[in-house]
Amino acid sequence: MKNLMKRIAAAVLCLPLVGAFGLAQAADRVELEHDDMTLIGHMEMAPGSSVEEGVVLMVHGTLAHGQMEIMRSMQELLRDAGYNSLAINLSLGQDAREGMYDCDSTHRHKHEDAVDEIAAWVEWLKGEGAERLAVMGHSRGGNQVARYLADQADPMVEKAVLLAPQTWSEGYYAKDYQANYDTELGPLLEKAEALVDEGKGDEIMEMDFIYCPDTRAAASSVVSYYREDPRMNTPTVLGETSIETLVVVAGADDTVTDLEEKMEERVEDDHVEMTVVSGADHMFRDLFLYDAADAATAFIGWQ
Repeated sequence: MKNLMKRIAAAVLCLPLVGAFGLAQAADRVELEHDDMTLIGHMEMAPGSSVEEGVVLMVHGTLAHGQMEIMRSMQELLRDAGYNSLAINLSLGQDAREGMYDCDSTHRHKHEDAVDEIAAWVEWLKGEGAERLAVMGHSRGGNQVARYLADQADPMVEKAVLLAPQTWSEGYYAKDYQANYDTELGPLLEKAEALVDEGKGDEIMEMDFIYCPDTRAAASSVVSYYREDPRMNTPTVLGETSIETLVVVAGADDTVTDLEEKMEERVEDDHVEMTVVSGADHMFRDLFLYDAADAATAFIGWQ
């Protein structure tokens, strides 16, 4: 059963780019040296455009990559609307990482690592001549973008768009872990927290981790992803930000099911807007991504 879950998760997140968008051409691969690792991104330039005219920096979801279906297809739609974009691969602790995270690899990454990597790519884009920037994140990447906005936002970042960003409620991880793996999370998390408190956060634990059954994870990674942390709730983090942000809710989302409800605490904020794409699943498959892209480009407003 666990191996089947692993195969299904990989298949769902890596469907080929066919159907409404046709077969995609690869964006230009770019590299950035950061913290003794090579980070990978893929740049898509609008016809006749230059970096100086602005770039949308895009961040993928859990254990995924910048050329997965939703990221690649969104890049094409942005390009057709006259927007340049850079879809990055979060390193997840691996040098020059491409494609889905290999579940056979030991997990040494942390959720919050993404903030520094987003900041590094922003600096890279500024060095390439970008004179205005927007940031976009999907799912977990939406929460990581929101944390970047709260903790390290560069003044050149003008707008943010969050597609079906992650939410959180107290006790959710324990319930979800039990449902997915028929195992109690509590004892594992307690062990990981004790190891971190003892300065042994690098110690490896054998366990099911995120989407990966029967794998290994550092104690510090277990704590990062599974502790009770209100900042895993993206609407909460948006209360710490000031940059104009559009939250795009997938109306038929069965992954992030309570986003519209949780956004009630934010929609009155002057810097936050929300729109709902009715009928869209978590990946905005098929024509629903057109609606998300239209909302994003109208909000960013560079064209």
